[in-house]
Amino acid sequence: MKMDFNDRKGTMQRLLYTAVLFLILNTGLFAQGAVNATISGFVYDASNGEALIGANVFLKDTGRGSSTNINGYFVIPRLEQGAYELVVHYIGYESFSERITVGSGQSEEIKIQLQPKAIVVDEVVVFADSVRLSKQLYDRPISKIELNQRQINSIPQIAEADLLRSLQTLPGILPISDFSSALYVRGGTPDQNLYLLDGTDVYNPEHAFGLFSTFNTDAIKQIELSKGGFGAEYGGRLSSILDVTNLDGNRREFEGTSTVSLLSAKTTLQMPLGKNGSLSGSIRRTYFDKTIARAIEDVPDYYFYDGNIKAFFELDPHNNLTVSYYGGRDFLDLIFNPGSQQESGFNYDWGNRTGSVRWTRVFTPQLFGNFWVTTSRFSSDFLFGEDLPVTERNLITDFTLKGNLEYHYSEHFGAKFGFEQKNLHAIFRQTFPGGKVDVDKSPKHYVAFFATSIRPNIRWEIDAGVRYNYFNSERKLQNLAPRFSTKYRLTDTINLKAAAGVYYQYLHKIPRAFIADIWTSANEYQNASKSEHVILGFQKEVANNYQLEIEGYYKTYENIYQFDQNFLTEISADRFENGEPVYTGTRGLFNEGDGNSRGFEVLLRKDSGLLTGWIGYSFAKTEYTFDRINNGEAYSPRHDRTSVVNLIANVDLRNALRVLKGKPRSIDKSKWQLGVNFIYTSGQPITTPGSAYFVNTAPNFNFFDFKLYPSDINAYRLPAYARMDVSLTYEKRYKTWTLAPYLQIYNIGNRKNVWFVQYEKSIEGNKIVQDIKPVHMFPLLPSLGVNFKF
Repeated sequence: MKMDFNDRKGTMQRLLYTAVLFLILNTGLFAQGAVNATISGFVYDASNGEALIGANVFLKDTGRGSSTNINGYFVIPRLEQGAYELVVHYIGYESFSERITVGSGQSEEIKIQLQPKAIVVDEVVVFADSVRLSKQLYDRPISKIELNQRQINSIPQIAEADLLRSLQTLPGILPISDFSSALYVRGGTPDQNLYLLDGTDVYNPEHAFGLFSTFNTDAIKQIELSKGGFGAEYGGRLSSILDVTNLDGNRREFEGTSTVSLLSAKTTLQMPLGKNGSLSGSIRRTYFDKTIARAIEDVPDYYFYDGNIKAFFELDPHNNLTVSYYGGRDFLDLIFNPGSQQESGFNYDWGNRTGSVRWTRVFTPQLFGNFWVTTSRFSSDFLFGEDLPVTERNLITDFTLKGNLEYHYSEHFGAKFGFEQKNLHAIFRQTFPGGKVDVDKSPKHYVAFFATSIRPNIRWEIDAGVRYNYFNSERKLQNLAPRFSTKYRLTDTINLKAAAGVYYQYLHKIPRAFIADIWTSANEYQNASKSEHVILGFQKEVANNYQLEIEGYYKTYENIYQFDQNFLTEISADRFENGEPVYTGTRGLFNEGDGNSRGFEVLLRKDSGLLTGWIGYSFAKTEYTFDRINNGEAYSPRHDRTSVVNLIANVDLRNALRVLKGKPRSIDKSKWQLGVNFIYTSGQPITTPGSAYFVNTAPNFNFFDFKLYPSDINAYRLPAYARMDVSLTYEKRYKTWTLAPYLQIYNIGNRKNVWFVQYEKSIEGNKIVQDIKPVHMFPLLPSLGVNFKF
């Protein structure tokens, strides 16, 4: 019997529900025994008091251990009474060891301060006293990548380090062009990514129409990116989760960094607040408007700024409070025909503001919680000149209350559960001659989730959960989203992983060519978007400090939307004011369709030593199907790439030269660092003309316009894309401060990569000749800058 596509999707979802329900109902199988002693605590950086995320904490010769969460907290529950040697290991820090004795029913709490290593040339891991790299890989969820500030800042970029552009160097994550920092993750679009900054949703993570990201890399503490298969604690998007945590601040002494580049100037300051608190803050501003725009008449006035501040307070040993704020805005003032009678122009500005208060509570050693109150606001305002009365206001606000709790019953069983309530307000107002658009919606989104983690033995871990969504707008939507993942430690150096899940998205973004995209929500005309993920993974510790990861995935999409270019023929006025039409709904603005993505990725990575970086390869295929596009036939979207190769390399130059000459390495880090970024992708799909025709545009005149009619949508490909960037950094350390000038060269080969093609006509005799003109992306771009640390 033949099973169609929808039957297969329904079967997969029923299997997920069954597996999740079975595991939740049987969580007591491994929650038994009379042992009840507990060791718990926090791990900090001794030099500045920052909590260390992902530190490995274990009891020597017992096989028992844990890793620290986002707050630096760990717990090893249900121990037998006795004496243990507690060992803590974190790359870049000295190992910690302490003898601890616990009695029956006793809970031992400890604060651990790790000292940064003075020798950072090579990280030598002694397996007898630490955790193997394969165990660290095993603990990491499938499709999850973790980066820190040092790794981001070492990748060659345009003018200065950029978070989103750095993530584009990883397999499975694609840029659309040199001019965009937007992330296309495993076939998904940028609006299908959830961006979190200190727990708060960020609705527009880009400056300069996508050229740069809003995240200041000097203020970042930790980056976690999940490319799919994420657990029940996350939701609201179909493709990925980018969770960015900013610095809490130095609790020991005043510290600062500053950077001056051809793009901007920025500074980050940190300081203690009393004995139990800290403060960090940063600010950044570009100066196009003060330099280039004043020197060159035709360049418009444009600049952006952003800044953030964060305060941390340790209220008592069991309660912490964190307050965070971010604000940024772009300003563009464009004038056409300046100084003439035809002078006109427009003003456009847009930006984000986010704020959060997080309460962290250790209820018991085994029950840990984080609770947030967050607010996020994105707005854009457009005002055309007096000669054309066009204005636009685009606004989305988000007020959220949420809580996540972790319960660690034993080494065999743990659970996560929580809630979330979002009060959203989306406004899009546009006035134009003859009418206006006035869309004003206030949906509410309620979430509850529960997830279990079962570890029957040292080799297996099984995670299952479910996320309940209730979305209330013009229509009420309820969904259950099951999640499932498993890990198996095949050998001491090989891990096998798998994940599957159902994901819903209730907010949709209308992409536009120039000004900011428009956010709208599921309503009486639009359904919630849905995606199902299936992922298989293989991990191997190839050698000391080398990690190999291979993953294959398959994703489906339902109810995805694209802007309908012919919407004027579909929409009708909802009411009239002063005889002019007013449009208050989204009916007719979108085409609705489905799609799928499949592929595999390979990543070989090395995080320490005189040569660090990664090399990645991805093979992928994405297809969309819309009833009203391409005659209902499947086609590849513009961001589809069949093959992509990425290479990131950072070299300690002095020690690399010593090794080549047969000399021993120096124990000190070299002052000179070389960075290389190489990318190759197969060509983007494009739509070529299939035929041409003449249109009589003025019935009373003998004038005809030449028009092109497209062939099949995106049936052809542009030439392959290739680019290499290099950077050279010199670091000079003085007694109380450090100077690090750098040179970066973007597209050092000056390759003319094609952005798109233009079709122009010319007349030769009695024939009309069609000319094809490629439009290229960035040429060779050198840039200079200098970093200061004090």
